[in-house]
Amino acid sequence: MTPEEQNFMRKINAEDKIEPKDWMPDAYRKNVIRQMSQHAHSEVIGMQPEGNWITRAPSLRRKAVLLSKVQDEAGHGLYLYSATETLGITRAEMIEALQQGTAKYASIFNYPTLTWGDVGAIGWLVDGAAIVNQVSLQRTSYGPYARAMIRICKEESFHQRQGYEALLALAKGSPEQKQMAQDSLNRFYWPALMMFGPHDSESAHSAKSMEWKIKRETNDDLRQKFIDQTVPQIEFLGLAHPDPAIKWNEERGHYDHGDIDWEEFYSVINGNGHCNRQRIEHHVAAHEEGAWVRDAITAYNDKKNANKIKNVA
Repeated sequence: MTPEEQNFMRKINAEDKIEPKDWMPDAYRKNVIRQMSQHAHSEVIGMQPEGNWITRAPSLRRKAVLLSKVQDEAGHGLYLYSATETLGITRAEMIEALQQGTAKYASIFNYPTLTWGDVGAIGWLVDGAAIVNQVSLQRTSYGPYARAMIRICKEESFHQRQGYEALLALAKGSPEQKQMAQDSLNRFYWPALMMFGPHDSESAHSAKSMEWKIKRETNDDLRQKFIDQTVPQIEFLGLAHPDPAIKWNEERGHYDHGDIDWEEFYSVINGNGHCNRQRIEHHVAAHEEGAWVRDAITAYNDKKNANKIKNVA
């Protein structure tokens, strides 16, 4: 190891944060950029399936809550893009990678929201799965990422609670409403488990990410935490568990579960999900329509800076 590498690993092992101006291996920088930009993309793309229901929410209260939630997700994307830029990549480069398909986002957002129950399921299951992962990321080794996670986790906790409360209202409502909740649970449960990624033995990035403490817990351990916490929540709703193989294992102290359809997972992340093309096309259209705003801000800042230079001269 070079002296720089030794100092880097000393900080990692001592639980010190790696800051933007610190020396870091190129592979570390690329790994963090990949993970953080994917996280940012997921926050922004994730606005689409819920945003479709803002005008169709069943009450003014539900509309206000959903609008606030979608605005939060936009803010999360902003935090994460800004934090990723500290690694030397521009936001334009990240967005270009997303739109060209070389950068990924959470596969769950390529599933359609067919009913109001799906909005509740996203809040409860999808944001619930995100919290399980993101709580551990508050201890990630890259400082700006860890600090961004603190605020994001607080807001995601609200998102998860409002989603569960929406599903609870349906589950305790009419038979038709309860069936809507059950249908949403059935369709989003398995994709939520896939959010944690493939088994660690099949993950291209897990081993190095764990060594560098970018990730603090493995995909399988995080998935097991989510499964364990979800079982009593489903029971409280009075709904049937989508996994007929779910069973408490006294020896392990965890629930055993059925097999995940990994063919579906890889099909979706490779662009063959229900809404992959629609999500990116919508993002491209919105990005192009907002070009005039970005141009206006740039022109204003250029003029402001020119005036400063003129006044100094």
